[in-house]
Amino acid sequence: QVQLVESGGGLVQAGGSLRLSCTTSGIVFSDAAMGWYRQAPAKQRELVAAITTGGGVDYGDSVRDRFTISSDNNKNTVYLRIDSLKPEDTGVYYCNAKISSLFQAAERYWGQGTQVTVSS
Repeated sequence: QVQLVESGGGLVQAGGSLRLSCTTSGIVFSDAAMGWYRQAPAKQRELVAAITTGGGVDYGDSVRDRFTISSDNNKNTVYLRIDSLKPEDTGVYYCNAKISSLFQAAERYWGQGTQVTVSS
């Protein structure tokens, strides 16, 4: 059974920092491209950070200078550090694992999300 469990969210003041964690089980972590998505109130879920199986990273334009994604293959965990938090960072942060195959459609798995609330 595949599980992605996010943690690390909470209520923080603007200007602060957070580190979110997503621990996986049931997948070969090193075969998965991992992503962090954010869903703000009344908005669509958006990709904010991603890390490939080769360690390449990319970020949404609006968060590029404040978000850092990293992973630890030994712990089957992906992290998202958020610095200089802004009220507009408020939302539910979801972890996603994508496992690609040449012979079938990619498998995608989601965590349950962790709430981040930034007060001004």
